[in-house]
Amino acid sequence: MLEIKNLEAYYGNSRALQGINLKIETGKFMAVLGRNGVGKTTLFKAILGLMDRCGGEIALGGDRLDQMPTYKRAHAGIGYVPQGRGIIPTFTVRENLKMGTFARTGNGSKTYDDLVFEIFPVLREFLDRQGGNLSGGQQQQLAIGRALLTNPKIILLDEPTEGIQPNIVEQIEQAIMTLNKVHGITIILVEQDIDFARRASDSFVIMEKGRVVAEGPIKSLTDNLMHKHMAV
Repeated sequence: MLEIKNLEAYYGNSRALQGINLKIETGKFMAVLGRNGVGKTTLFKAILGLMDRCGGEIALGGDRLDQMPTYKRAHAGIGYVPQGRGIIPTFTVRENLKMGTFARTGNGSKTYDDLVFEIFPVLREFLDRQGGNLSGGQQQQLAIGRALLTNPKIILLDEPTEGIQPNIVEQIEQAIMTLNKVHGITIILVEQDIDFARRASDSFVIMEKGRVVAEGPIKSLTDNLMHKHMAV
């Protein structure tokens, strides 16, 4: 589904990613782990074409994306749920969801339109409420729903449970797993909750200082490996 070769990314003249190589197959779930500030969010921005400068190759379904502008990468099938959710607070829930449909190509398929409300019924209840008046958990559900309405082949999720009240975290985690396990959407997850990463993922990578320093099937993510690369 997604293949990255020798990816480098820069903020100005400062290199933030160095020689990243990773591959995720269709329908699989990958966790990207590491301490704060090691390049996890930067990796997502590089995949989306949001960095000042990048080198290397990015391919989705065998088609090269690395020379495309961000909107064409979205059209190609990359959905994104940014850290902090990125909803527009003065837009209603309905309007925020509508933003997701702009990434569809042509007339756009309605494949996931009903699924958004099936997974997140609260969004149907609050369609005319401004996004800024939702709780943190509701905003996160809205951000995931908006990404789903792009009709993605793959969704990049950047710390989707961060700052969410505990009683909503389980709902969001279950929704993410349903999108992957039931509906076959490929997912790459940046997450600090290692227990969730272990439950949901098929594979993992660990990053340090803009590099991948460990990777493998999720069953090989041992406590010793976590302590070596992620202990504060």
